[in-house]
Amino acid sequence: MDKAVKVIVAAAGLGRRMNSKINKPYMLIKGRPVLAYSLDILDAFPAVTEIVVVANFAEIEYCQEEIIRKYAYKKVTAIIPGGRERQDSVWNGLMALGNQEGWVAIHDGARPFLTPALLQELLQAARRWGAAIPGLWARDTLKVVDSEAWVMNTLDRSKIMAVQTPQVFDLPLLINAYRMAYADGIYGTDDSSIFERYAGRVKVVAGDPRNLKITTPEDLRVAEALL
Repeated sequence: MDKAVKVIVAAAGLGRRMNSKINKPYMLIKGRPVLAYSLDILDAFPAVTEIVVVANFAEIEYCQEEIIRKYAYKKVTAIIPGGRERQDSVWNGLMALGNQEGWVAIHDGARPFLTPALLQELLQAARRWGAAIPGLWARDTLKVVDSEAWVMNTLDRSKIMAVQTPQVFDLPLLINAYRMAYADGIYGTDDSSIFERYAGRVKVVAGDPRNLKITTPEDLRVAEALL
Protein backbone atom coordinates (compact mmCIF):
# COMPACT_ATOMS: atom_id res chain seq x y z
CA MET A 1 0.00 0.00 0.00
CA ASP A 2 1.32 3.46 -0.91
CA LYS A 3 2.22 5.81 1.89
CA ALA A 4 -0.30 8.52 2.76
CA VAL A 5 -0.27 11.83 0.92
CA LYS A 6 -0.73 14.91 3.09
CA VAL A 7 -1.21 18.43 1.77
CA ILE A 8 -0.26 21.86 3.07
CA VAL A 9 -2.07 24.75 1.38
CA ALA A 10 -0.21 28.03 1.90
CA ALA A 11 -2.86 30.75 2.09
CA ALA A 12 -1.36 33.23 4.57
CA GLY A 13 0.16 35.73 2.15
CA LEU A 14 -0.98 39.35 2.13
CA GLY A 15 -0.92 39.85 -1.63
CA ARG A 16 0.24 43.48 -1.62
CA ARG A 17 0.44 43.60 -5.43
CA MET A 18 -3.32 43.10 -5.67
CA ASN A 19 -3.99 46.53 -4.10
CA SER A 20 -6.99 45.04 -2.32
CA LYS A 21 -8.19 44.71 1.27
CA ILE A 22 -9.21 41.13 0.46
CA ASN A 23 -6.39 38.60 0.40
CA LYS A 24 -5.94 36.55 -2.76
CA PRO A 25 -7.30 33.18 -1.52
CA TYR A 26 -10.64 34.79 -0.66
CA MET A 27 -11.16 36.82 -3.82
CA LEU A 28 -13.97 35.55 -6.01
CA ILE A 29 -13.71 33.99 -9.45
CA LYS A 30 -17.15 33.38 -10.94
CA GLY A 31 -18.67 33.71 -7.47
CA ARG A 32 -16.38 31.25 -5.66
CA PRO A 33 -13.24 31.95 -3.59
CA VAL A 34 -9.88 31.32 -5.27
CA LEU A 35 -8.93 28.92 -2.47
CA ALA A 36 -12.00 26.75 -3.02
CA TYR A 37 -10.97 25.73 -6.53
CA SER A 38 -7.78 23.93 -5.46
CA LEU A 39 -9.43 22.53 -2.32
CA ASP A 40 -12.08 20.96 -4.56
CA ILE A 41 -9.37 18.93 -6.31
CA LEU A 42 -7.33 18.10 -3.22
CA ASP A 43 -10.31 17.04 -1.10
CA ALA A 44 -11.60 14.70 -3.82
CA PHE A 45 -8.21 13.20 -4.74
CA PRO A 46 -8.24 9.58 -3.48
CA ALA A 47 -4.60 9.42 -2.33
CA VAL A 48 -4.85 12.55 -0.16
CA THR A 49 -5.62 11.71 3.47
CA GLU A 50 -5.13 15.06 5.24
CA ILE A 51 -5.11 18.76 4.33
CA VAL A 52 -3.77 21.56 6.51
CA VAL A 53 -4.58 25.12 5.48
CA VAL A 54 -2.15 27.81 6.66
CA ALA A 55 -3.97 31.14 6.87
CA ASN A 56 -3.43 34.65 8.14
CA PHE A 57 -4.30 34.60 11.85
CA ALA A 58 -7.02 37.23 11.42
CA GLU A 59 -8.67 35.18 8.67
CA ILE A 60 -8.78 31.74 10.30
CA GLU A 61 -12.40 32.03 11.45
CA TYR A 62 -13.49 33.38 8.07
CA CYS A 63 -11.69 30.55 6.28
CA GLN A 64 -13.32 27.99 8.56
CA GLU A 65 -16.87 29.31 8.17
CA GLU A 66 -16.94 30.66 4.62
CA ILE A 67 -14.81 28.06 2.87
CA ILE A 68 -14.20 24.83 4.81
CA ARG A 69 -17.69 24.48 6.32
CA LYS A 70 -19.55 26.19 3.49
CA TYR A 71 -18.14 23.82 0.87
CA ALA A 72 -18.05 20.81 3.23
CA TYR A 73 -14.43 19.76 2.76
CA LYS A 74 -13.90 16.46 4.58
CA LYS A 75 -10.10 16.16 4.59
CA VAL A 76 -9.17 19.55 6.03
CA THR A 77 -8.01 18.65 9.54
CA ALA A 78 -6.72 22.06 10.64
CA ILE A 79 -6.52 25.73 9.77
CA ILE A 80 -3.44 27.18 11.43
CA PRO A 81 -1.79 30.63 11.55
CA GLY A 82 1.05 31.40 9.20
CA GLY A 83 4.46 32.78 10.08
CA ARG A 84 6.47 35.85 9.16
CA GLU A 85 7.67 34.40 5.84
CA ARG A 86 6.20 31.75 3.58
CA GLN A 87 8.86 29.29 4.76
CA ASP A 88 7.72 29.84 8.36
CA SER A 89 4.11 29.22 7.31
CA VAL A 90 5.00 25.95 5.60
CA TRP A 91 6.99 24.89 8.65
CA ASN A 92 3.95 25.54 10.83
CA GLY A 93 1.98 23.37 8.45
CA LEU A 94 4.53 20.57 8.60
CA MET A 95 4.41 20.59 12.38
CA ALA A 96 0.60 20.48 12.33
CA LEU A 97 0.42 17.24 10.35
CA GLY A 98 -0.92 14.46 12.51
CA ASN A 99 1.52 11.78 11.36
CA GLN A 100 4.82 12.97 9.95
CA GLU A 101 5.35 10.06 7.59
CA GLY A 102 4.55 9.52 3.93
CA TRP A 103 4.43 12.21 1.25
CA VAL A 104 3.59 15.88 1.47
CA ALA A 105 2.32 18.14 -1.30
CA ILE A 106 2.70 21.88 -0.73
CA HIS A 107 0.41 24.07 -2.80
CA ASP A 108 -0.20 27.80 -3.13
CA GLY A 109 -3.70 28.75 -2.08
CA ALA A 110 -3.70 31.36 -4.85
CA ARG A 111 -3.30 28.75 -7.65
CA PRO A 112 -6.89 27.80 -8.45
CA PHE A 113 -6.33 25.63 -11.54
CA LEU A 114 -4.65 22.54 -10.12
CA THR A 115 -5.72 19.40 -12.00
CA PRO A 116 -5.89 15.79 -10.79
CA ALA A 117 -3.68 14.78 -13.74
CA LEU A 118 -0.86 17.11 -12.68
CA LEU A 119 -1.08 16.02 -9.04
CA GLN A 120 -1.02 12.35 -10.07
CA GLU A 121 2.04 12.86 -12.27
CA LEU A 122 3.86 14.67 -9.47
CA LEU A 123 3.09 11.87 -7.00
CA GLN A 124 4.36 9.23 -9.42
CA ALA A 125 7.60 11.14 -9.94
CA ALA A 126 8.05 11.78 -6.21
CA ARG A 127 7.57 8.10 -5.41
CA ARG A 128 10.35 7.29 -7.86
CA TRP A 129 12.77 10.12 -7.10
CA GLY A 130 11.89 11.41 -3.60
CA ALA A 131 10.82 14.88 -4.72
CA ALA A 132 9.00 16.34 -7.71
CA ILE A 133 7.91 19.81 -8.81
CA PRO A 134 6.06 21.16 -11.87
CA GLY A 135 7.89 23.53 -14.22
CA LEU A 136 7.51 25.30 -17.54
CA TRP A 137 10.38 26.04 -19.90
CA ALA A 138 11.25 29.72 -20.18
CA ARG A 139 9.82 31.18 -23.39
CA ASP A 140 11.45 34.62 -23.29
CA THR A 141 15.11 35.60 -23.21
CA LEU A 142 16.14 36.15 -19.59
CA LYS A 143 18.60 38.79 -18.43
CA VAL A 144 20.46 39.33 -15.15
CA VAL A 145 20.52 43.05 -14.37
CA ASP A 146 22.12 45.21 -11.70
CA SER A 147 20.41 47.62 -9.29
CA GLU A 148 20.25 50.29 -12.00
CA ALA A 149 18.76 47.90 -14.60
CA TRP A 150 21.94 47.53 -16.67
CA VAL A 151 22.26 44.08 -18.23
CA MET A 152 24.98 42.00 -16.58
CA ASN A 153 24.40 38.64 -18.23
CA THR A 154 22.07 36.74 -20.56
CA LEU A 155 20.92 33.35 -19.31
CA ASP A 156 20.67 30.19 -21.37
CA ARG A 157 16.91 29.73 -21.46
CA SER A 158 17.29 26.11 -22.59
CA LYS A 159 18.25 25.41 -18.96
CA ILE A 160 15.72 27.70 -17.25
CA MET A 161 12.31 26.65 -15.97
CA ALA A 162 9.58 28.59 -14.16
CA VAL A 163 8.46 26.50 -11.20
CA GLN A 164 4.88 26.06 -9.98
CA THR A 165 3.12 24.23 -7.16
CA PRO A 166 2.15 21.75 -5.83
CA GLN A 167 5.60 20.51 -4.91
CA VAL A 168 5.71 16.94 -3.59
CA PHE A 169 8.34 15.52 -1.21
CA ASP A 170 9.19 12.61 1.00
CA LEU A 171 7.80 14.10 4.22
CA PRO A 172 10.48 13.05 6.75
CA LEU A 173 13.25 14.20 4.38
CA LEU A 174 11.62 17.62 3.92
CA ILE A 175 11.13 18.11 7.66
CA ASN A 176 14.79 17.27 8.27
CA ALA A 177 15.86 19.65 5.49
CA TYR A 178 13.80 22.44 7.06
CA ARG A 179 15.40 21.83 10.44
CA MET A 180 18.87 22.11 8.91
CA ALA A 181 17.89 25.27 7.01
CA TYR A 182 16.72 26.94 10.20
CA ALA A 183 19.90 25.87 11.98
CA ASP A 184 21.91 27.58 9.21
CA GLY A 185 19.65 30.63 9.03
CA ILE A 186 18.69 29.82 5.44
CA TYR A 187 15.43 30.95 3.84
CA GLY A 188 14.60 29.48 0.45
CA THR A 189 12.52 31.00 -2.33
CA ASP A 190 10.42 27.83 -2.44
CA ASP A 191 10.27 24.46 -0.71
CA SER A 192 12.29 22.65 -3.35
CA SER A 193 15.22 25.02 -2.83
CA ILE A 194 15.39 23.83 0.79
CA PHE A 195 15.07 20.18 -0.21
CA GLU A 196 17.74 20.35 -2.92
CA ARG A 197 20.16 22.09 -0.56
CA TYR A 198 19.87 19.60 2.29
CA ALA A 199 18.07 16.44 1.20
CA GLY A 200 18.71 15.51 -2.44
CA ARG A 201 17.83 16.01 -6.07
CA VAL A 202 14.45 17.32 -7.21
CA LYS A 203 12.78 16.00 -10.35
CA VAL A 204 10.90 18.48 -12.57
CA VAL A 205 7.83 17.30 -14.47
CA ALA A 206 5.94 19.26 -17.11
CA GLY A 207 3.79 21.90 -15.47
CA ASP A 208 0.47 23.24 -16.69
CA PRO A 209 0.35 26.67 -18.40
CA ARG A 210 -3.13 27.16 -16.90
CA ASN A 211 -1.79 26.59 -13.38
CA LEU A 212 -1.26 30.31 -12.84
CA LYS A 213 -0.80 32.02 -9.51
CA ILE A 214 -3.17 34.90 -8.78
CA THR A 215 -0.81 37.80 -8.08
CA THR A 216 -2.19 40.90 -9.81
CA PRO A 217 -5.65 42.17 -10.79
CA GLU A 218 -4.86 41.13 -14.36
CA ASP A 219 -4.44 37.54 -13.19
CA LEU A 220 -7.99 37.56 -11.85
CA ARG A 221 -9.29 38.61 -15.25
CA VAL A 222 -7.27 35.86 -16.95
CA ALA A 223 -8.62 33.32 -14.45
CA GLU A 224 -12.20 34.33 -15.16
CA ALA A 225 -11.54 34.00 -18.89
CA LEU A 226 -10.08 30.51 -18.38
CA LEU A 227 -13.21 29.44 -16.50
